[in-house]
Amino acid sequence: MKNTPHDPVSMLQQLIRCPSVTPVEAGALSAVEGWLSAAGFTCKRLVFKDKDTPDVDNLFARIGSGTPHICFAGHTDVVPQGDETIWTHPPFAAEIKDGHIYGRGATDMKGSIAAFAAAALDFVRENPQFKGSISFLITNDEEGPSINGTEKVLLWMRENGHAPDHCLVGEPSCADALGDTMKIGRRGSLSFVVSVEGKQGHAAYPQKADNPIPKLAMLVERLNGWAIDKGNEHFGPSTLALTSFDVGNPAANVIPSKATLKFNIRFSTESTFESLKAAVDGHIAAVKEQIGGRWSVTHVGRSQAFITEPGAFVGLVQDAVTAETGLAPKLSTSGGTSDARFIKDYCPVVEFGPTNATIHQTDERISIEELKATARVYRRILDSYFAT
Repeated sequence: MKNTPHDPVSMLQQLIRCPSVTPVEAGALSAVEGWLSAAGFTCKRLVFKDKDTPDVDNLFARIGSGTPHICFAGHTDVVPQGDETIWTHPPFAAEIKDGHIYGRGATDMKGSIAAFAAAALDFVRENPQFKGSISFLITNDEEGPSINGTEKVLLWMRENGHAPDHCLVGEPSCADALGDTMKIGRRGSLSFVVSVEGKQGHAAYPQKADNPIPKLAMLVERLNGWAIDKGNEHFGPSTLALTSFDVGNPAANVIPSKATLKFNIRFSTESTFESLKAAVDGHIAAVKEQIGGRWSVTHVGRSQAFITEPGAFVGLVQDAVTAETGLAPKLSTSGGTSDARFIKDYCPVVEFGPTNATIHQTDERISIEELKATARVYRRILDSYFAT
């Protein structure tokens, strides 16, 4: 009698019903661990701590030994649900309506975890003697600080002989239809906080004060016209977004003593942390030479740009997606950051998952057919990976 395939729908419902808002695990990792351990995976819970951030529970699981070793990476944590009263269906009820499963994390990214788990469990059951390894790296810290999650699990994996040969991240990569996009890299991100010190004074006597606002405004003008780079084959030109200009001044008749600017740069592999810092320092120096001021600069929220060059692994994933969906996925580096930025230091990494139309939104949802199709894509990837 043929075995019944594992059902990603019921698995996703189980995960959604765990309100695992970062960094609370709420039973989601335990659910995944239960599925995998029952199928013969060796599971290890890894709790990492940091003095300034909450403790984070993570899961590593592996079956098989040796190479080739493919790792599926994902996260069970979700962003807060917001105002529950405006959800059509409760955010942690996993209700099904009109062929869709509703709930926080349905697409970002508990759906991918359920789909890959179903695919992996079916593959292992049908290929008990397969040569190589399948592993899961599941964190509960991707939507938060990302300090005690994937980065530290990867280090533990390397130190304990579990470094993978390739990695598939289940982030929701597709734009309009399952199969239209997969990500082979990500732009880098670097944020700046620039402050100018002046001298407070009465607005009626500006000559007795030192107003920092015109100085910072001049820098804004320079930054707004800065062509950072032209991008390349895989990346569009780097971009700069001004996010805050603040003087903390409630009074209209007082010249403030300090002005602070915040901005973020999303950059291609044509730029680096060092080149961007040097360029910003150059802009500040030019303004300072012209108009003076006491300046300070800090950098926050850094992640380096990276690319997984198209090759055998990228082609294998492309072929699996096309075979199942009929679409030739666009190779993209768009969007924000993901935990792939840590994984790229260990092995080639590709991101593929469902459409991202409702991620982080009220009434986040995924269609049952898309979920099942995602599981079928993942199964094709496993079949091809271990066949080649």
